[in-house]
Amino acid sequence: MEISKLNSLVELYFKKAENVDAKKPFLKWLKPSKQNYNWEDVTERIFKLTYKIKSLINEGDRCLILSENRPYWLMADISIMNAGGISVPIFTTYSANDYKYILNDCKPSLIFVSNNEQFKKIKKFINKDVKKIISFEKIDTDSLLIQDILNQNISYKIINKSLKRNMPACIIYTSGTSGNPKGVVLSHGGILSNCEGAVELLKPLVKKKDPVFLTWLPLSHSYEHTVQFIQIIIGAKVFYAESLEKLISNMGVAKPTIMTAVPRFYQNLFLKINMNFEKQKGFKRKLIDKTLNLGKKTLEKKELNFSEKMQNFLCEKLVRKKIRNQFGGNLQAFVSGGGALDQNIGEFLNAVGLPTLQGYGLTEASPVVSCNLPDLVKVDSVGPPFRTNEVKIADDGEILIKGENVMLGYWNLKDETEKVIKNGWLHTGDIGELDNNNYLKITDRKKDIIVSAGGD
Repeated sequence: MEISKLNSLVELYFKKAENVDAKKPFLKWLKPSKQNYNWEDVTERIFKLTYKIKSLINEGDRCLILSENRPYWLMADISIMNAGGISVPIFTTYSANDYKYILNDCKPSLIFVSNNEQFKKIKKFINKDVKKIISFEKIDTDSLLIQDILNQNISYKIINKSLKRNMPACIIYTSGTSGNPKGVVLSHGGILSNCEGAVELLKPLVKKKDPVFLTWLPLSHSYEHTVQFIQIIIGAKVFYAESLEKLISNMGVAKPTIMTAVPRFYQNLFLKINMNFEKQKGFKRKLIDKTLNLGKKTLEKKELNFSEKMQNFLCEKLVRKKIRNQFGGNLQAFVSGGGALDQNIGEFLNAVGLPTLQGYGLTEASPVVSCNLPDLVKVDSVGPPFRTNEVKIADDGEILIKGENVMLGYWNLKDETEKVIKNGWLHTGDIGELDNNNYLKITDRKKDIIVSAGGD
């Protein structure tokens, strides 16, 4: 599939659906008794949802999605765009003030909400702009239940061919540390361009095993929102985790080959494994220490002598393989983004057999700018820039980005947009440098802002 020639994310989905086995498993929610969906199931539901949404909205209307991760999330997202609307994913963890601001700011015509718990968060902020609410489960108001829509016998197969790369696909609100969230308008071409860079990065990993993802990071986060389209391109099987608390046990069930998450997940993983290591004594402790030492040496591309190679072989069989098996046994790579990953944690995870690639990005860049390569990991860097965007360092050290992936602007904030996009260059506010391998290092922040381990 030539991603650069596609016009929209909608075209991307249907092109892939045409060329994949219709019965191939696609989406599964790991909540007990939840259904599996193959490609045919998902496509049929997108057609039915599109038909209904199209009867409720006008071209360019905003459609809110407030839900935990589940298969209906992806179906709603693609159906909104296919019906001519603009997706507005929002977090289930926002404050009441943020919900109030966002609903007043983007004025959605349609709201998708998962259940009563989520509906209560926005109930008092719903105004006359909202024509209808579609709920995934029954809620305490007059809403359309998604299952009733999907049960209808509708044979219309609408595929929106009027969408162009420079048109808005979604508005993703950034959760700022102060003031109101800003609505980042991302284009179809911006996200497609980002996917193109990511797919090139994942090529060597996808060749080894059929791709399987375990999705935990909220789909309302720009990082995971774009990842769902990468999953479509490579024909991945996608599992939606039950919860953060059940994530490790879910990994044992899903057996993911690739997993994307924010630094908080890797911090917890490091603590869990390290706590276990600390309990070991005698030969086991020596073996663990040797695993870490030789793993870090290999990571730094240092030559191992014959004795070290033999020791490393034993470490691989007796330590690293056991650790990988705890997480499903098939992991090709963790990809970390949405905040800075502690260098020690990056080294530790790679050394114990859990390949961890740190990347860099921001919502305004659709969102990924650069990422470490599987065959050359530099844990003190965020990897080389994707081929699909240009990165340069300004005279004052600020990282500037140019490319189709740069946002169209902030929704309803023309002045704010002009402050960060100048002559086509997105001013990130991050300070950095490019090394001899063209690997980007983040060294500082130009203005006072904190990016949490959760990606906020």
